[in-house]
Amino acid sequence: MKKANKFRPNPEARLMDQVKEVLRFHHYSYRTEVSYCQWILRYLHHYGGKTHPKEMSSQQVEAFLSHLVSQRNVASSTQRQALNALVFLYREVLDIPLETEITPIRSKKKVHPPTVLTQEEVQAMFLKMNGTHLLMAKLLYGAGLRLMECIRLRIQDVDFGQNKIYVRGGKGGKDRLSMLPKNVRDELHSHIDRVIALHHQDLVEGFGEVYLPHALERKYPNGSRETGWQYVFPARKRSIDPRSGRERRHHILESGLQKAVKRAVRQAEIHKKVGCHTFRHSFATHMLENGVSIIVLQTLLGHADVKTTEIYTHVMKKDIDGIQSPLDQW
Repeated sequence: MKKANKFRPNPEARLMDQVKEVLRFHHYSYRTEVSYCQWILRYLHHYGGKTHPKEMSSQQVEAFLSHLVSQRNVASSTQRQALNALVFLYREVLDIPLETEITPIRSKKKVHPPTVLTQEEVQAMFLKMNGTHLLMAKLLYGAGLRLMECIRLRIQDVDFGQNKIYVRGGKGGKDRLSMLPKNVRDELHSHIDRVIALHHQDLVEGFGEVYLPHALERKYPNGSRETGWQYVFPARKRSIDPRSGRERRHHILESGLQKAVKRAVRQAEIHKKVGCHTFRHSFATHMLENGVSIIVLQTLLGHADVKTTEIYTHVMKKDIDGIQSPLDQW
């Protein structure tokens, strides 16, 4: 039985326009919109691009997902993302739930111990960084933030009075609290003062808007111009919002920090596979080594299950240092 209140896109619109219409109705992020659209297009092109998905079924979906693993060798998370996009297409856009359980060839999920930097290596990398990228890297390591959590921080999410950082809409759409490192407090305060000055200049020039999530733009008509909603790490230039068409100042691109981290790794001569997320892994491991309980760490990281947090116990330096290799017993 179909839901009476189910949103239905414009039947006269093209398929991909319908997909975007439904995604925006359900307040999916722009990144998810782009990802889902790409997977749906890849699905259609896989079958020649001439057959409408209404004329295909679970069998074709299953074959496409199996193809991704057997021929494209994609990771399990990538295959799952493709599956989510196609389930969304059939269930939410076409209103044709896939009638049978989809059981494609599964990509084996590989569990790797996280790469962790020593505190000396973190310091060595910081010496090779500067400016805004250094400040962001300090927040990734000092507060255990994910890359996009840091980039999407708003001014009102930083509580200098209580030395707290509010992470809004983290992984899984969950909110949480983390710590504001004291060693970065003054630097961050000065940075935000400059951001506020930039925002005031935008207002003088007739701009000053920022993207507000979900329905907040309707609830707070003037909220997009308020200082508290501005990004802590704004882009240098204003740009046209791809959804609204309005000129706004968005947050900076994550690629800039990613390149700065790669460069710092190379210059510091650290021969490990290090990325922005390595700072979060290092934060978690060093917190455990310093005696923080795993339950507290689970809360700081925003993990739903403590088993996810327990992976850091396998790379703790204190546990490994007390063990002697049999080669050293000769």
